[in-house]
Amino acid sequence: MPELLETARRVAGWAKGGEQVEVFIVRERNTEVRAYDGEVESLTASESHGIGVRVVSDSRQGYAYAGALDESLLAETLAEARDNAAFAQPDEFNGVAVADGVTLADVDLFRSDLADLSTDDKVAFAIELERATLAADRRIVGIESAEFVDMIYESAVATSSGIASSARETGCYLSTHALAEADGDTQTGFGFSVGRSPTDLDVAIAAGDAAVRATRLLGAVKAPTSRLTVVLDPWVTAQLLGIIGHTLTGEAVLKGRSLFAERMGEDVASMSITLVDDPTDPAAFTASTVDGEGLATRPTTLIDGGILSAFLHNSYSGRRSGTASTGSAVRPGFKGAPSVGARALRIVPGARDPADLIAEVDNGLLVQEVSGLHSGVNPVSGDFSTGAEGVMIRGGELAEAIREVTIASTLQRLLHDVVAVGNDLEWLPMNAAGTTLVVADITMSGS
Repeated sequence: MPELLETARRVAGWAKGGEQVEVFIVRERNTEVRAYDGEVESLTASESHGIGVRVVSDSRQGYAYAGALDESLLAETLAEARDNAAFAQPDEFNGVAVADGVTLADVDLFRSDLADLSTDDKVAFAIELERATLAADRRIVGIESAEFVDMIYESAVATSSGIASSARETGCYLSTHALAEADGDTQTGFGFSVGRSPTDLDVAIAAGDAAVRATRLLGAVKAPTSRLTVVLDPWVTAQLLGIIGHTLTGEAVLKGRSLFAERMGEDVASMSITLVDDPTDPAAFTASTVDGEGLATRPTTLIDGGILSAFLHNSYSGRRSGTASTGSAVRPGFKGAPSVGARALRIVPGARDPADLIAEVDNGLLVQEVSGLHSGVNPVSGDFSTGAEGVMIRGGELAEAIREVTIASTLQRLLHDVVAVGNDLEWLPMNAAGTTLVVADITMSGS
């Protein structure tokens, strides 16, 4: 990795007078193994590296990239970025990041045992996952997929303003989708195990979760329309947080795409909700100590005890909003300039077990899965409507499985109506963690 940073520094040092240059270099390796019927169904291994160069001159910004680090391409990519900047519209807020004095978090996100893991061992993970899922319950009759996935990522950022940062991370996960059957009914369920090292992965947990999710939906029926308490499974909560996190960026606010615009300091959620984006948490699959502009990442509390306390910013949105970057620049790899985004969202967990929370629900629905959530949410009005399936709760006990229902509300009301947060914080292979949420008075539309 030192050579990546050295190359980035060198190219950034070619900046001419009156211009700013940012250089972003990435090297990444990925593997995905899928097992079926005790054999390898597919195996994909890829390695990529490249450079992205951003030039700002006279408030005009240009970007160019190359998928190689050959010496001849470095100067060529910089020249292309300069040419692109010449044709861009001026924007007084354009500019590369400037060091803000925040030091990099002292966390180790790289595991050499994953980098050294053999392909045979990766295959063995996937095959064992399939076997364990099939053995988890006699009603499991097949596997839709059983996968081992890993990522080894290295990056370097250098700017003509003096930033020079590098990072490296590893991550891996197991994912399985089980097929359960009983009395002519067939249902599916999934399970995950996420870690930074292969020693973090637990085949039994992934297989067991998939079996439970599939079998408890067997015999699912339609349900009548009603208003009830909804208990969101951690997987559903994590998906919901992903959407909410997008509306809490300075970029979304500036573009008029946030329901939280103009609400800083206001009561926007239940007092039980404290929402944090913390890329420095090593448990988060997408953790990183460096953001997409080379600044140190840091914890940012977005909602504090129900009160909106911050938005996420990169350097551009921070300048335009009259504030500063929160170290929240994200990139789609070396092919794109930085935008703004959450990396590791989580609701601070409560103190109670999900089973205890369910025991207090007289009439409710445990929502295990939702469909069409992203397309069913309006980020400006907050209105949402999504298909759902899960298990009814009657007198504090799980009852019949239900399907083909719709739950609808607004994000504003949902956040205010959270009456309890579980203690089951669960990191998933995405930019948010899940935890059980109990939400009062939701409309369930059914038959």
